[in-house]
Amino acid sequence: MSTNIYGYVRVSTREQNEGRQMTALGDLSIPEENLFVDKHSGKDFQRPQYKRMVKRLRPDDLLYIKSIDRLGRNYEEILEQWRLLTKEKCIDIVVLDMPLLDTRRGKDLMGTFLSDIVLQVLSFVAENERTNIRQRQAEGIAAAKAKGVRFGRERVALPDSFERLRRAWRSGQMSLREAADACGIPKSTFRDAALRAEAASGCAETKYIRTKWYTFPSG
Repeated sequence: MSTNIYGYVRVSTREQNEGRQMTALGDLSIPEENLFVDKHSGKDFQRPQYKRMVKRLRPDDLLYIKSIDRLGRNYEEILEQWRLLTKEKCIDIVVLDMPLLDTRRGKDLMGTFLSDIVLQVLSFVAENERTNIRQRQAEGIAAAKAKGVRFGRERVALPDSFERLRRAWRSGQMSLREAADACGIPKSTFRDAALRAEAASGCAETKYIRTKWYTFPSG
């Protein structure tokens, strides 16, 4: 049976560049149609290209990946995908960053045992590093907030006519779209700004029920 060679690349976000992984796979004579690339965040780990590739894999095929964490987001997921590929699909895997993880070598009991140990250690290290990164990010954000740094979009500057337009909208003299257009801002921005203004002034003349605004006369 002939061996088909595959390569898999994954980056965590659409903004990241897969160039480093592609360069590492570039000298391995992988056919272009057998190179699969996913760009998805950690929260959305559907990996459509990975799934397509797995369906195509046949026993004795060979898969190259740059590093072990390309197979999953955490320790359990990496081990599960390794088991799926090597035990169920019966393919060989080469991890370029770790030459010891090359299932073409040492297919006897001792070789398999050593590969399993290395795999578990590296999987743990990969997950631990991601945990540390998330912790450092959280600590950095907390420190920035303590210094007064604000995150998220900056609020749009409202025109001097906003309060007059808000009252006109509330009294039914103008529609939400008309009031927002007069301010030069989206409807959602106008409505949010009106809510903040009313909350700040203790205004209780409006109540939002389901998707409609009902106005109650004051006094």
